[in-house]
Amino acid sequence: MNLLKSLISISFITLISRILGFTRDLFIATMFGASIYTDAFFIAFKIPNLLRRIFSEGAFSQCLIPVLIEYKSKKDIQYVKDFISSISGLMIFFLLFIIILGIFFSQFIIEITAPGFSKQPSKLLLSENLLKIMFPYILLISLSSLYSAILNSWNYFFIPALSPIFLNISLIIFSIFFSSFFCPMIFSLAWAVIVGGLIQLFYQFPLLYKINVLVIPKINFYNIACLRVLRKIGPAILGVSANQISLIVNTIFISLLSSGSISWIYYADRLIEFPIGVLGVSLTTILFAPLTKNFKKGMQLEYKKLLNWGFKMGIILSLPSSIALFFLAKPIIIVLFQYGKFTDLDVSMTEQVLKLYSFGLVSFILVKILSLAFYAQEEMNIPIKISLLTLLLSQFLNPILIFYFKHAGLALSVSISSWINFFLLYWKLYKKNIIRFQYNSVIFTTNIVISTLVMLLILMFLLKIMPIWNTDPFLYKVIHLFFIVVVSGLSYLFTLHYLGIRILNFSYKNF
Repeated sequence: MNLLKSLISISFITLISRILGFTRDLFIATMFGASIYTDAFFIAFKIPNLLRRIFSEGAFSQCLIPVLIEYKSKKDIQYVKDFISSISGLMIFFLLFIIILGIFFSQFIIEITAPGFSKQPSKLLLSENLLKIMFPYILLISLSSLYSAILNSWNYFFIPALSPIFLNISLIIFSIFFSSFFCPMIFSLAWAVIVGGLIQLFYQFPLLYKINVLVIPKINFYNIACLRVLRKIGPAILGVSANQISLIVNTIFISLLSSGSISWIYYADRLIEFPIGVLGVSLTTILFAPLTKNFKKGMQLEYKKLLNWGFKMGIILSLPSSIALFFLAKPIIIVLFQYGKFTDLDVSMTEQVLKLYSFGLVSFILVKILSLAFYAQEEMNIPIKISLLTLLLSQFLNPILIFYFKHAGLALSVSISSWINFFLLYWKLYKKNIIRFQYNSVIFTTNIVISTLVMLLILMFLLKIMPIWNTDPFLYKVIHLFFIVVVSGLSYLFTLHYLGIRILNFSYKNF
């Protein structure tokens, strides 16, 4: 399997999805600005999203893929189909129970996650009603994530990577064509989430049928492979939950700040998620299954080479992205969001958050990659303990940093905690002799830093002679920003090439 080709393919699809996501957010920002309506929607939408990340994408992928790959290589296809049928049946059973509870206690959930809303009854009621509509999304997206993990185990990455596109398209279509049918109009977005979730689930069925694993879910508590996953799922959920719990606690802090704070952080989150998704998630998607296969087959050298390739590729991609995002924070926010009710104050407040997030971007991506080394071995304890430690640290930092930096302090807290998480994971892998920082690593890192500095000089020069103003026409601003990003990016790649790091020939087999 050509990992670089798969990385480029998935990154391209993720790029399209993120662009659609920004288009979606542009419509939301234009129609609603940073208002009680957007605050209510983002809070309500965050809850099923948090549950999805806890119960499906992170925990299930980490526990499911190693077992599925082992069964796929050693067992008859009927064993694999029984396993998939049982695990999907249990997921449906469990999540339906969660959904019923969630809808029934929706007001209580909003009051817990956003206590500041209790002082504004209309905002609380709006959030509660939006949450009731969107809560079933957790089942739809969790099943979709389960099927995506199955397809990844068969080395099908392209189709699962399309999933977020359908949600973004649904939100865009509903906001343009159907918002006038709802009162208040923000309810159109809630129903768009449900429609998008249905499409995300069902579009994968033809490919599942093609590889002969499209099965009817059933509840079977005695399936051996299913029991193996369930034994691992508890610790995995605990580990994944650490970051999500941190987000919930952060939401509590944000709800107590001035109106608009939730929306400012949301828009900054969307921007920082762009490189994380295009670079970090794409890398981890293509790495996890091969890492697991190499470990299961006892191919330790290949396993280490692959991890080191992923680690260095993560640095190559994330460091220049972090620097560019810091210096282009304001222009990007102006180009993407400053329309309609999105004011200069909204730009300034969102910029503060984004700059502090960019400080942690490299660590956000590298933590994802290093964690795979443990998950591929079905060794959950180390990353879980480190996640819990950094969770406690971030919550200790939150009130201190909020006092000095207001809403942006939460972003700084997340970045600092992520860097500590990275160093602890790296130290553990170094002790296990899985990853090494040698002399050639010093040369490699020096070349990356030099190339990034060259890119930064070009970037600052372009911003000096071609400033981006919020009074320019939309198309002009987009072309202007695109030109600056492309020229700066090419200068980085050319410098890398001159220094001997050739991306297209950067194969893990050379490590």
